[in-house]
Parts: sequence; structure tokens; C-alpha cells
Amino acid sequence: MLVVAVGFAAVNIILSYLVGKRKIHSEKLSPYECGMPPIGSARIRFPIKFYLIGMLFIIFDIEAVFLYPWAAVLKSIKSYGAFVFYEMVVFIIILLLGLLYLWKRKALEWEKSSEEFGET
Repeated sequence: MLVVAVGFAAVNIILSYLVGKRKIHSEKLSPYECGMPPIGSARIRFPIKFYLIGMLFIIFDIEAVFLYPWAAVLKSIKSYGAFVFYEMVVFIIILLLGLLYLWKRKALEWEKSSEEFGET
């Protein structure tokens, strides 16, 4: 059964390669496929602030990923309930300390000059 599935996938890939169009159009090479001619280059450097906000979002999103299952299981754990609760409290305190550090360093302020973040 596995051989049939792999064979079917391989045949489909080979057929699409042989039958498919290979012309490269300038529209396909354009970073914008909206039909409007691009003004300027799309290959610009983004300010590091965008990456900082993205990393902060991921960190606190992972916090939510850990909190939901913990909250669902906390009530059913009888023997280690207090330990699990205080372990999560320590986790949240560590995250809050990180947030306070970023706030103190003014990393969350959007209107800072680029030199303060080390941009060139």
C-alpha cells in the first residue's frame, strides 16, 4: 500500500514537471502580484523594531500555549497541585521580569531613534 502511494505521488510530480509551463514572466519575478507596477525596490531593509516586536509576540504567544494546558490540567492534579501551581507562578514571574526589563530599557517605545537599537 505504501509503495502504491509513493508511486502515485512520484508519477504526479513527474507528470506536472513534464506537462507544466516553464516560461518565466516578468510578472512572476515581481515581488508584487497585484497588477500595479512597483514603485521603487521591494528589497529594503526593515527596521529592527519590527523584529523585536515579532520576537516579543512569539515569546508571549508561547506563554499562552503553556498556560492553556496548565489551566486545564491543574484541577485534575491532586497530589502535585500546589507544586504545579507555584511552578507556573515562577514561570509567569520570570516572563514579567523580562517584560519589566524591556520596559525599563524602553525597547517597547516605537518612536526611538535607530541608533539606540544599534541600526546602521
